[in-house]
Amino acid sequence: MAKMIEKTGKTIEEAIQAAVAELGVDRDDLEIEVLEEPSKKFLGLFGGTPAKIRATVKEPPPKIEEPVQIEETPQPVQTVEEEPPAIEPILEPSPVEEKPSEIFDRDKVIDAAEDFLKEVFAAMNLQATMKITDNAEEGCLIELSGKGLGVLIGRRGQALDALQYLLNLAVNRKTEDKVHFTLDVEDYRRRREQALTKLAKGVAERVIKTRREVKLEPMNRHERKIIHTVLQDNERVETHSAGEEPYRYVIVSLKRGRR
Repeated sequence: MAKMIEKTGKTIEEAIQAAVAELGVDRDDLEIEVLEEPSKKFLGLFGGTPAKIRATVKEPPPKIEEPVQIEETPQPVQTVEEEPPAIEPILEPSPVEEKPSEIFDRDKVIDAAEDFLKEVFAAMNLQATMKITDNAEEGCLIELSGKGLGVLIGRRGQALDALQYLLNLAVNRKTEDKVHFTLDVEDYRRRREQALTKLAKGVAERVIKTRREVKLEPMNRHERKIIHTVLQDNERVETHSAGEEPYRYVIVSLKRGRR
């Protein structure tokens, strides 16, 4: 029976190296099964889990022995009457029973999201009220309200985006159909959109006046889209994104031929 152990580590590679050291074999002699991906602590406070793998020592392939040649002694030829070949019944293969596919339960996924957030709030000692609005086409909006929830927003909404990412990852990882969740705290996203709209128009006027391009602060993809959308119909300026995530930003400049 193949030898098998389970090991954990900060990363998958660290867990694999621990298994190699304990089993005393080469890395290529192991079959590795990742049981749990590592996750980082949210806001440095909770939720971090190590990587977990199962390592199995590969069994050596069976030895193939060369076939033994048997010398046959020629037998005298005997004349026999041929009998008609027996007709064997044709056996039809039995039908394969198909396992019924698991029915996607949208309500169950939304309940799981609510439970996940309750655990987060308990770990952070926060009291929050949730208002859930489900739209099959646009996704599920969860609006949070309560005292002291500014910590969930963070600088430029980074903490809120991180929590939203973790929520979607946690509740959708075991389902083929996905429910996209959007988190909002005290109407932050609407107020942020209004601020970005005002910013985009002000920057466009500045570019037109100074005839110099302006680089905005790094933003997530949703916020960059707001800037692009606000200025897409402006006849005098144009926008494009530059940089690498998570520091990607928008540049507003005069359209060609307008200089």
